[in-house]
Amino acid sequence: MARIKVPRKSTAIDMTAMCDVAFLLLTFFIMTAKVRTEDPVPIDMPKSSIQQPIPESDFATISVGSQKAFFGIEGINLRKQTLTQMAEIYKQTFTPDELTKFSSLTSVGVPFNQLHQFLALSPDDQKKYNKPGIPRDSVSNELFNWIREARKATVALDNVQLRIAIKGDSKEEYPVIKDVVGILQKQKVNKFSLITNLGSGANTAAPKK
Repeated sequence: MARIKVPRKSTAIDMTAMCDVAFLLLTFFIMTAKVRTEDPVPIDMPKSSIQQPIPESDFATISVGSQKAFFGIEGINLRKQTLTQMAEIYKQTFTPDELTKFSSLTSVGVPFNQLHQFLALSPDDQKKYNKPGIPRDSVSNELFNWIREARKATVALDNVQLRIAIKGDSKEEYPVIKDVVGILQKQKVNKFSLITNLGSGANTAAPKK
């Protein structure tokens, strides 16, 4: 008796639903990912085994490198409010357009009297600009004022305390870091974090007291 051959049918899988899910996930990761900001100066961070993610709001970073200090604040409104308060101290006025430009800066690295000139530059020219860092000497301790006004602005806007971290080069000279810590202690800020590198490229903030 002859065998009955069952006709073979090609298997077809509808991938439409899976493609939709893949594109949704891709869109989600793109929209929620935080772009890694470029350091104002090359900083080779020390390594650490402690992992604590860096906050995305109510957070300030003091970057130290090449014997210069830079100050960065997280949050558009916080940046605008801090600049407004600093302008009152130094008797200067900033236009709404300058406030908007300043709110997009990840850090400040020029003396306050050069800020108008710096904000007038294009983004590309700002990257090429030779930033001297924020003055922190006894004659003009602008870094002290930036930290103090940012702390006041955080309380006024969000009713929380500003968290502060120091991001320093592992080969940076000790006196520069000592200056920064001394400025914090003058404001009775004895609790701050040190931003380190886990070795995989991820930045973490290790608390220090």
